[in-house]
Amino acid sequence: MSIENLVTPERISEAETQIRPFIRRTPVMRVDMKDFGGAARPVDLKLELLQHSGSFKVRGAFTSLLTRDVPAAGVVAASGGNHGAAVAYAARERGVPAHIFVPSVASQAKIDLIRSYGAELVVGGERYADALAASETYAAASGALQIHAYDQAETLTGQGTLGKEIEEDLPHMTTLLVAVGGGGLIGGIASWFRGRVKIVAVESDGAPTLDHAFKAGRPVDAPAGGIAADSLAPKQIGALMFPVAQKFVQPPVLVSDEEILNAQKALWAGARIVAEPGGAAAFAALLSGRYVPDPDERICVLVCGANTTAVKFG
Repeated sequence: MSIENLVTPERISEAETQIRPFIRRTPVMRVDMKDFGGAARPVDLKLELLQHSGSFKVRGAFTSLLTRDVPAAGVVAASGGNHGAAVAYAARERGVPAHIFVPSVASQAKIDLIRSYGAELVVGGERYADALAASETYAAASGALQIHAYDQAETLTGQGTLGKEIEEDLPHMTTLLVAVGGGGLIGGIASWFRGRVKIVAVESDGAPTLDHAFKAGRPVDAPAGGIAADSLAPKQIGALMFPVAQKFVQPPVLVSDEEILNAQKALWAGARIVAEPGGAAAFAALLSGRYVPDPDERICVLVCGANTTAVKFG
């Protein structure tokens, strides 16, 4: 069965009903780009970084836990950090054991968050691919249920509920900017909208997984570095989402580490929003001018992650 038949608007709506008691409806903030040093222009920020566990990832995690049979061994996940935190949080809420594998590039903020939810955590390997291999070995030995960070129908369906929520919030939106790592978020959102709005993919130029796939016509290995490596740097884009992206997503806009850092600083200075690098990447495309909208576009930028220690209090 094709992914377009697996992750449908109908299934996304069903999943939204199932997970709604466990997730937050996150707010939209209307801002003017002049407050961030740009030309005057209204923009809507969907603040999904205010979601439980600090990112959109709990949507997919709860969808897996509520629609699949969970064995006594519990669940296992590999993650750059946010997916692991989401699975750990969802497992705690459902009373399920969780075993999480993260690479050494995972930020301390994310490592601490995963541990705070009571999951068993293993830190090892340099990149997400290393953590994924370790998680697969553990699943085979233990019988635990694997919850993939992005390349799984339940994950895509859960992330698609965010597209539904954004459309309800902003029915007149024409353009949505979304950061891309493995592609579960943008793939789920694109599966919801199916061409009704312009979806702009934004990637770190240190981890251009979707960009490389678009150019090759299929998922291929790409560099996995940059400031957002703990959230936007898998080895390849997800195989399940790629046909959806080819049909419904614009070719990726690439942003540099410096542009992402500038976006983080601007979100804090202009709106008192604390976003992690991956969470600020979509805003970086607009702030830097890498994406230049037409005058009549009604823009929404998805700010999708908050797990950082970039701001110190005291």
